[in-house]
Amino acid sequence: MKKLKEILRNIPVKETSGSLDLKIEEIHFDSREVTPGTLFVAIKGLTVDGHKFLNNAAQNGAIAILCEKMPSKTRNNVTYIVTEDTSKALGMAASRFYDSPSEQLQLIGITGTNGKTTTATLLYNLFLNNGEKTGLISTIANYINKKKITTVFTTPDAISVNKLLYEMVKEGCQYAFMEVSSHALKQNRISGLNFSGAVFTNITHEHLDYHNTFQDYIKSKKLLFDQYLDKDDFALVNSDDKNSKIMVQNTPAKTYSFALKSPAEFKGKVIEKLIDGTLLQINGKEVWIKFIGEFNASNLLGVFATASLLGYDKEKLYTDLTKLKPVDGRFETIRSKDHKTAIVDYAHSPDALENILRTIKDLQQKGQHIITVIGAGGDRDKTKRPEMAKISAKYSDKVVLTSDNPRTEKPESILSDMTKGVSKDKISSVTTITDRTEGIKTACMFARQGDIILIAGKGHETYQEVNGVRHHFDDREIIKKIFELE
Repeated sequence: MKKLKEILRNIPVKETSGSLDLKIEEIHFDSREVTPGTLFVAIKGLTVDGHKFLNNAAQNGAIAILCEKMPSKTRNNVTYIVTEDTSKALGMAASRFYDSPSEQLQLIGITGTNGKTTTATLLYNLFLNNGEKTGLISTIANYINKKKITTVFTTPDAISVNKLLYEMVKEGCQYAFMEVSSHALKQNRISGLNFSGAVFTNITHEHLDYHNTFQDYIKSKKLLFDQYLDKDDFALVNSDDKNSKIMVQNTPAKTYSFALKSPAEFKGKVIEKLIDGTLLQINGKEVWIKFIGEFNASNLLGVFATASLLGYDKEKLYTDLTKLKPVDGRFETIRSKDHKTAIVDYAHSPDALENILRTIKDLQQKGQHIITVIGAGGDRDKTKRPEMAKISAKYSDKVVLTSDNPRTEKPESILSDMTKGVSKDKISSVTTITDRTEGIKTACMFARQGDIILIAGKGHETYQEVNGVRHHFDDREIIKKIFELE
């Protein structure tokens, strides 16, 4: 419970009507969740404008309403506060309501197209294994120290984020690692948070259905470094990415870089690649990691750099990196009794898919075939569909195009879009099967002893969304049943 005037302390207020000396029990931006004693914040969303539901909120018990325009009719028992941007104000209000939890933690934001989940999760595991109470906000799951909380979005809404951070503080956490998506940045979902550092992994073709242009996508990512860091914080970027300099050109924070191929403060080099790991050199010292591929070497280097900047003991850090294990659904290998290898990975953008397939190609031995199962999400960026099919056909001996999460689109339409990217000389290697389970079974039938089957796109996900409804579906469960491992 907080006084309304305390919650509004840092919010620029244009106009008020009613008393600010009220005790607020909860904050909500969905009028259906409002209960007596609530501050309701009216947000202009992508499809729904919360200003249409001011009366609903009041009827459900809201005693204060934060909005962008004073309604023509007000209620005597409700306080109205007008501010210019309620999406920004929501985060600031939520932060004050939960005692500004991000100021009581070392909160690190990780952004980029690929590698966010791996980097954030490995940092969480690294610090947790070192005896530090630590929190995680990620695509796969949220953790309050060792307590797991399921998640729906990469970056939750502003109220949920602050509540999670508040619970972390109560649990005694000193560190929190958080994936920060471009959607969240553009929608002000992290407004009001205080970050101690930010990490940029890379940026490639993704989410253009939302951002419309690549420049808007870059601009959204850049907000984390421009608006949420100050001179005492650090901004760490992957200088192998050509857009890394743009990310930090306006940041007030201290800038650092990591790279495998470019000059950087934290320099890495892949010495040896094997199917069960990689020998990586970091700042001149060799370390064996249980991760496969150059992209994972880059992620581990980012983890090393971040931990170093947070004061982690360097010598211990080298040792502790060797103990880290791959994240669920990220290059997760499952082997059959007859020596077929299935790799389940979340790769769902052209760049991520190409990274995975190039890595597998590097490890491919004579006589081994690569079979790829791939789809594309419905109601999402259509331009990447043919590109992903083209990449799959380029690096694979056989390709099975199948459903991912069709959502409200017809699966056949998605697969038709994908097929357009396959050249005439490669089309004979491509099979189209709408049902994902059947697609995976077919790929396994194609495979012979020693072959590698990549099942890409869904990774850790345990559902498939069809016609707007989520059904239980787990690539890993399917492949284990086919391999008769369970």
